[in-house]
Amino acid sequence: MSSTTTPGGPRSDATPDPNPEPTPDPAPLVVDGSALGPPGARFDQQSAFLRGLAGACGVAVVAAVAWLVIQVGSELILVGLALFIAVGLEPAVGWLRRRRFPRALAVTVVLVLAFGSVAGFLATAIPVAVAQATQAAAALPAFLASPAGQSSVLGRLEGRFHLEQVLEQAATADNGATVLGAGEAVVGGVASTVIVVALVVYFLADLPRLRRTAARLVPASRRTRATLLGDEILAKVGGYVLGSLLLALIAGTSTLVLLLILGLSYAVLLAVLVALLDLVPVIGSILGGLVVTAVALGSSVPAAIATAIFFVAYRLVEDYVLLPRIIGRTVDVPALITLVAVVLGAALLGPVGAIVAIPLAAAALLLVREVVIPYFDRT
Repeated sequence: MSSTTTPGGPRSDATPDPNPEPTPDPAPLVVDGSALGPPGARFDQQSAFLRGLAGACGVAVVAAVAWLVIQVGSELILVGLALFIAVGLEPAVGWLRRRRFPRALAVTVVLVLAFGSVAGFLATAIPVAVAQATQAAAALPAFLASPAGQSSVLGRLEGRFHLEQVLEQAATADNGATVLGAGEAVVGGVASTVIVVALVVYFLADLPRLRRTAARLVPASRRTRATLLGDEILAKVGGYVLGSLLLALIAGTSTLVLLLILGLSYAVLLAVLVALLDLVPVIGSILGGLVVTAVALGSSVPAAIATAIFFVAYRLVEDYVLLPRIIGRTVDVPALITLVAVVLGAALLGPVGAIVAIPLAAAALLLVREVVIPYFDRT
């Protein structure tokens, strides 16, 4: 029995076609240049339901972000510190890029020099500083028992608060817990250092892409101005970081030379301490000078006087000669705002907060001057 095929009609043979033609995939629906179609009409933003829903969602998002910040606060500090260091190294990468270095090579050179310098400094200074600290701890009881030690500031503190006895009790109270706590602190410090170093590498390598992505989050009508403001903020942070490191190096080196000339003990340990404290704005060099002067007083009164005069003179030179020339007008923050920013930063984040307070204050002042004040002038 055979079947017939009507013109234009479907095939009605009982036997299927052995070589059927493949059916092409349906083409995607393209409307207005988008494969997913144009966006629909806007919702009525004056709707009470939508306004209430938006308010509730906003409160929930703020609460969730606050909870998240509290839960991962220490990790966020590490991320922020790594980003701060990467932004600080970016001017060096830009300097190499202007000399036709590929970015990958420029980043590699800067990272090798930066981490190599830090590792070399630590490898040289830490063994000497540890040896001198151990020597100072061993010599402390004899010094406190001597007439000169009893008449010193440290001796008077010992006589009033019995510091040596308190330290001995703390060291012998629970040796197992002490060793375990010290081991946990060392492991935590090493882990934090590795995390910061890894983040610095990734941030510095991807910083241009991060800047472009951040710019895409700004409306197109304001994107150019936002990009320029962001570049200016990054320039301020980068200039401040490099300038602060150079000032700390100068402070530590000059202190080491002074202590070697005076023949005082623990010169390397005190020089490293002064360099680290000099990274803290406003009060860092003052604290370093007080510590070194107190140690020099234990040696002789003339050495203490010479040390005090040196640190007063160095503070004046740093404030009026080195700081304007090295950092210049990159970070131009009034003295009152500087002091307030350092105090608040130290209260919130400790030494890290004090170090990053000034560039953050400079960025905030830039935004106030370029965004907030013009807005109020127009209204």
